[in-house]
Amino acid sequence: MKSFGEIIRNAREEKNYILRHVGAELDIDQAIISKFERGERKPTKEQVIKFADFFKLEKNDLIVAWLSDKVFYELENEDLAERVLKVAEEKIKYKIKTH
Repeated sequence: MKSFGEIIRNAREEKNYILRHVGAELDIDQAIISKFERGERKPTKEQVIKFADFFKLEKNDLIVAWLSDKVFYELENEDLAERVLKVAEEKIKYKIKTH
């Protein structure tokens, strides 16, 4: 399971792009992209979609990586993390049923 940052760094390196090039193409500061790659900063959903389009990555897969990173970082030091995830899953299933 790769993180969002690992995925975009690998995509950038596979294409031999430097951070400056990616930043210019996406209108995102190269220092911020570097922080995304290292997991030190979290992109917005709009930025995630920009990366998916630019690198021709599967959009839903990249969104899942990004969202799962967010959940992981929020819960990584919680003793009740697994219980929280189960309850959240139940809430999502309930909400889907009622809509």
